[in-house]
Amino acid sequence: MVTREEVIQAIKQVYDPEIPVNVYDLGLIYEVNLEGDSVHIRMTLTSMGCPSAQQIPELIRARVATVPHVKDVQVEVVWQPTWNPSMISPEGKKILRLENES
Repeated sequence: MVTREEVIQAIKQVYDPEIPVNVYDLGLIYEVNLEGDSVHIRMTLTSMGCPSAQQIPELIRARVATVPHVKDVQVEVVWQPTWNPSMISPEGKKILRLENES
């Protein structure tokens, strides 16, 4: 059986090439839904003009597909709500030295 934590740990191995924080802690992942052996991820990017717009969702799909018992991974890129730096996790803010910002 696939767990949400296993999927999140796989997602945390994917980084935006321009930012030294994984995409989960960067706040780009809005939803992780599990249904049996299928995973559906709703995510965004830091901007619509993100140079890695094609690469990041595919990296996430490929990484999550390596989780044991996962048979299907769908990654949906959405633009609402719009990403902003307040979505970065406390751990991500620490890495970026933004601890005092909200």
